[in-house]
This record gives sequence, structure tokens and C-alpha cells, in this order.
Amino acid sequence: MEVVYTKEKLADELEYFFKSFIGEGEEKYRRRVSQLIVTGSYSLLVDYEDLLYVLPDIATMLLENPDFVLDASKEAAMRLVSVENSEYAEHARDYLRVIIRGLPEKLPLRSLSASRLGRLVAVSGMVVRTSHVKPMVIEAVFRCPMGHAIPVRVEGSRRLKPPDTCPVCEAELLGEQKKSKGRFYKQSDFALDQKASKFIDYQILRLQELPEELPPGQLPHYVDVGVTGDLVDKVRPGDRVIITGIVRAEPEREEGRGRQMLSVFETRLEANHIEVVGKEPENLEITLEDEEAILRLARDPQAYSKLIRSFAPSISGYEEMKEAILLMIAGAPQLMLADGTSIRGNINILLVGDPGTAKSELLKYAARVAPRGLYTTGRGSTAAGLTAAVVKERNGLMMLEAGAVVLADKGLAAIDEFDKMRPEDRAVLHEVMEQQTVSIAKGGIVATLNARTSILAAANPILGRYDPSKHLYDNVNLPIPLLTRFDLIFVVRDIPQRERDVRLARHMLKMRGASSTEEHPPMDFDMLKKYLGYAKRIEPKLTDEAIDLLVGFYSELRSKAPAEAIAITPRQLESLARLATARARILLREYATKEDAEAAIRLVKKMLKDIGIDVEAGAVDLGELYGYPIKERGKMKQAMEIFRKLEDPKSGLVQAMRFIAELVEKLEIDEDEARELLEKLWKTGYVYEHERGYYKRLSF
Repeated sequence: MEVVYTKEKLADELEYFFKSFIGEGEEKYRRRVSQLIVTGSYSLLVDYEDLLYVLPDIATMLLENPDFVLDASKEAAMRLVSVENSEYAEHARDYLRVIIRGLPEKLPLRSLSASRLGRLVAVSGMVVRTSHVKPMVIEAVFRCPMGHAIPVRVEGSRRLKPPDTCPVCEAELLGEQKKSKGRFYKQSDFALDQKASKFIDYQILRLQELPEELPPGQLPHYVDVGVTGDLVDKVRPGDRVIITGIVRAEPEREEGRGRQMLSVFETRLEANHIEVVGKEPENLEITLEDEEAILRLARDPQAYSKLIRSFAPSISGYEEMKEAILLMIAGAPQLMLADGTSIRGNINILLVGDPGTAKSELLKYAARVAPRGLYTTGRGSTAAGLTAAVVKERNGLMMLEAGAVVLADKGLAAIDEFDKMRPEDRAVLHEVMEQQTVSIAKGGIVATLNARTSILAAANPILGRYDPSKHLYDNVNLPIPLLTRFDLIFVVRDIPQRERDVRLARHMLKMRGASSTEEHPPMDFDMLKKYLGYAKRIEPKLTDEAIDLLVGFYSELRSKAPAEAIAITPRQLESLARLATARARILLREYATKEDAEAAIRLVKKMLKDIGIDVEAGAVDLGELYGYPIKERGKMKQAMEIFRKLEDPKSGLVQAMRFIAELVEKLEIDEDEARELLEKLWKTGYVYEHERGYYKRLSF
């Protein structure tokens, strides 16, 4: 026979549950009530599994009729608080509430349909927007013109309605006079007494589907969440959360005068409890069997090569690029110094190369296998979309919306078509790639968000194909300060080679063949993802041997740089250290050894060789990598001296044709080379075209 509960009977049952439940070796909820009073909190946390174990009927009723059960729970909790501390109970009466944690079923956002209205649910998602905190009135006190206080309880609506009459004033009137006058006052005659009214903090969050739960080709669903009291400011954009709350329907209103209520409603979630999960991307669901398999693979002498072969097995070749991307996903530990300074552990990689060389496929695979990865393209991204935006809602609230690099905090952001981004959009990445933060000051909101993100970018050369006779800066449309923030830069060239082309063609067509069998990599996709997430838990340190090797390589390259050349800098030394510790991390070792340092040096040498710098052969000038080498800078210096001599004394203008002729004569170069030199001076900002055919020097 089903038990019918009145509110009083339900409160009695829950009071006994709070008093008598034994958990963790003590009276669990009595202790929590005592902690409320000590900390000054107003939220009593109840574990749903405890309620389900002792009072299964009430636990079921809580899901179906949460308002009724939570009101009775509050009454039961107030009785306990009154016994413990009557003074605190009097103060907390309007603010105390019971919050529920650990519902057994976590629903995806897509399942919040009309059938869930009024029910208590737990949904998982990612916070993409947060509004600033505002006070919300829960009990308004109005005063009539005579000064009498009229309390008005505000429930279930954000619209505050003044009273129609003052009961005290009406009681003082004679009956006949009252009848003749009707309403004693208009609503506009009543004033809100803010000091006597009661307020709580209020905030709106926007919860969006997790990228890995999004069905292919679908737009992500989102829901706005109302947050009050102790739950305010618990999360930031980019956090992954499980929110327990009651599904509500808020009516939409048509624009214009009158703002009539429409028959269409908008789904909202009234938050009861917020649990932040996945703050660390390594918090993957790894079973004991998975952990045993991971540790077994790490002990294998061929573990490193197996990991590389397991990464993007459908793409033939590119072993060193795959190795570097694996190291980037694993990353190195972020160092926090005693003075509060942090040294980034994230590795940034740029792929520059010819079209059709599988750069995009590598980026997409990396974004899928990384514990927290996002993929975007340069043309489809703006500065606000990459970092953060301030958005004004229809209700007037200013909301902070997180962009791609904030959502990928402690993960990976893969940006394709990097060269096709607008310069002003790309400029926001300078802070992200070195300081690992996003600072915004918009719409009255000044904030700094974490963006501890590895950037994997792909760019095409300016003229479609990479020209080895030109320097990297001339091949790719990227500013030098941004180039220096990449730890590794790979040049991918499509050079016809018969043996390699045949091998690649067979590999590509093998999957379509009738008789061929698919080759299986040493680790499947899910296992590789778990392995990389597990590896991020390790915090390796450099051994003295590894430090000596890296210092030797660094000092050798510095010594090989000519006097006026761009020498290797401490930024490249940091890159070497990050790569070495990332390799130790991926092999689940506590210390980075000499072998790890050698692998880091090998990858850096490969990068320099791709760009055209032969480390073994003598002078090392990073001008080949970041700008112009010493020889070209010498030519540009001479060209500027010639430009100064040709300047008109009054206007400072120089005719382009005359300047080119002087360059040909004085520097003994041909006319095409002279035109290229003028273009370089223009690109680097030394001169600008003042009017057609005439240039002027930029004064610094």
C-alpha cells in the first residue's frame, strides 16, 4: 500500500533520518549541521544514495516532486539547526536549503524534453558563459505613504509586484469611507525598503554539451542555469560540471509594447548542486585492468615506437611529426616558482607545408585523442571566439563566454588554416602561447582566465607551395613574435619520390581493396587516449646527466652564432627541457634521462635542418627561422643607407624606380632582386608607400 505523505509527516521522517543516519563511522548529518553553523554556510549536503538506502520511497518522490520534498527537507534541517544553535537558526531561516548530490543517472543535455519539467535531474556539460553576480530579493518589504511595512514573499518569478493595498491603513478607515474609496493607494505609491528586504546572490550560467558527446554534424545543445546562494561563483567558463537541479519552463515574451506572454516556453535549470568534474583532463575513467595494461606497455622496451605507430595509423610516414605531437599531448609539468611566476609546460607546434600533405588529418586526430582537445579553423575563428567574449543577454545581464583556448584549458587547441586568420584575431594568441592566460576588459568585466593550452597549428605557404629558396618568414604569412612562441616548426614538402609515392599510394588504396586486410596498430584509439591521460599524472624532473647534455647543446649553438646573427635564446632552451620531460612523462618515468634529452635535441635539429640551418656545418643563425639571416639583414641595412641619401630634403620622399636603379648599381644585384629588397623593407615596416611610385621612411 502506497504511503501518502503530508508535509509534516515527510519532515518528521527526514528529521529522524538526519538525526540517526550513521555514515563514515559517525552521525553523518549531525556533523554536517554542526559544520554549517561553524562555517556560516546555508547549504546542507545530502548524498542521494544515503536517502535511497534508508528511505527509498522518499528518494523516488524526490525525483518526481522535488519542490515538495525539498521544502520538507528544509523544515527538517531547520529543526536540527534550532537544537544546535537557536540564534543561528533564526538568522538562517530564509536562506537554509538542502542540496542533493550523486543522482544515479547523469542525463545528456539533449534529453531535457517537456517530459522532464518539474523533475530533479543531474546533467553533465561544460560551462561556456557566466554572468556577473546580482542580488535577488526573496522577501521584499514595501512601505506605504504612511510608513507601514508590507512584506511580500517572492517565489517562482523574477517579477517583483508591489501590493495593491496597505492592510494597516485600510483597517484604520471607516467602513463606509473604505467602500466609497475602493483601493486606498495605487501600486506606484509603495516604495521598496531595501534595508528591511532580504536578498540572496543570483547568477546565470550557460551549460553546453561536451564536445565528445556531440553527435556528428549536430549543433551543440545548451541550457541556461539559475544559480543562487552558496552555489554562486563556484565555476568559471571552461569548467566541466555535473549540475543537479529542477527543470523549469520560462515563458518567452514577444518584443514591443505590452510584451505579451507567448505559448512557447524556454527550458531552464534551477541549480540545486554543482559538482566540478574533469578540472584535470587526466581524470579519465581508467579501470584497474586499463591501468595494468598501461603499466605493462610502459615496461616494454619498444613502448616508445609502439606509441608512435599507434598515433594516426591511417596516415603513412611522418614519424618525427607524430612523435612531436605525442609529446605535445603529454606535455611537461607547469613550474610554479617561489615568487609566484609560472613557467609553461605546454608545447606548441606549427606545421607549414604544401596542400595535400595530411596536415589537417593530423590536427583532427590529435584533437580527438587528446584528453581535452578542440579543433577549429582560422577562417571560422575570431579573436572573441578563440579567447573570450562578453555578451549582453536579453534580460540585460552581461555574460562572460569562454572561447576555444579557454575551453581547452589543460588540453589541446588544434587551429587549421592558421595563415588565413585575420592579423588582429591571431594577435590574441601571443598571451595564450606564453603566459597561458586570457585577459579581457570588456563591457565592464575585467577578468583573467586560464588557458593552459597547447597550440597545434597548420599553415599553407603564401604561394601555395613551400619555396626552399626563400626563408620561412617569406614562405608563411605569420609575424615573427608569434613564430618564436612555437617550440617546434615542421616543414612538410610534397616532393615526388617514386619509392615513397608507391608506398603511400598502396597504403591509401589498401583499405578499398577486396583482398587486403586492415593493419591494426599496437594500441587502439581508446587505449591510446587513456594512456596519454594517465601519463599526464606523472611529474618528471630532469636528471643531472640530461641537464649537462642540454646545456652543452645550448652553449654550442650559442658559440656557433656569428657576432650580429640571431642566436639561440633561452626560449629554445626551455623548449628542449619541455620536450625532454614530456618524453619521460609519456614513458611513465619520474626522471628525464640522457636518452630523453637526446630525443629532444634530435627533434630540434630536425626542425633546424628543415628550415635550412645545418647545425653540424658551422654558423647557426636563427634569422633563417625567425626573420632574415645576417647576410640579408646586412643588405637591408645598406639599402636603408641608400634610401636615406635619396630622400627629398623637403618631403622625404624617394621615387621607387630611382631607388631600385641605385640598388642595382651600388649592391651589384639584378633588378628583380632589387624589387624584392624594396618589398622586404616595406613588409618589415622600414618604409611605406606614401603615394603611387613614391616611398617614405618610417620614423621611429
